[in-house]
Amino acid sequence: MEPLSPGAALTGIQDYVAKMEAERGLDKQDLSAQCLKLGEEVGELFRAVRRLQGQPQDPGGRVADGGDEAADVLILLMSIVNRCGISLEDAFRVKEVRNESRVWR
Repeated sequence: MEPLSPGAALTGIQDYVAKMEAERGLDKQDLSAQCLKLGEEVGELFRAVRRLQGQPQDPGGRVADGGDEAADVLILLMSIVNRCGISLEDAFRVKEVRNESRVWR
């Protein structure tokens, strides 16, 4: 499989994840399993953020890398939207049009 090209659009990342999962046999995992894994990865990202902010950590716990965990969150999000038939780029654009009419304080 070709590596993801630098500067890839959101659609390109979503397509890459679909191909990567098929190549690695991960496309057989069901939607609920992917959702649970996303929750785990978000928790690991939060652990990395806490470490960056100097908050207390379990000295025996795994040290989470913020970049690795953020990438895992993105991969699993793409995996979920692929299983749901959602174009994340299209959904993002539609949502931002709605957000433009909201009042932000």
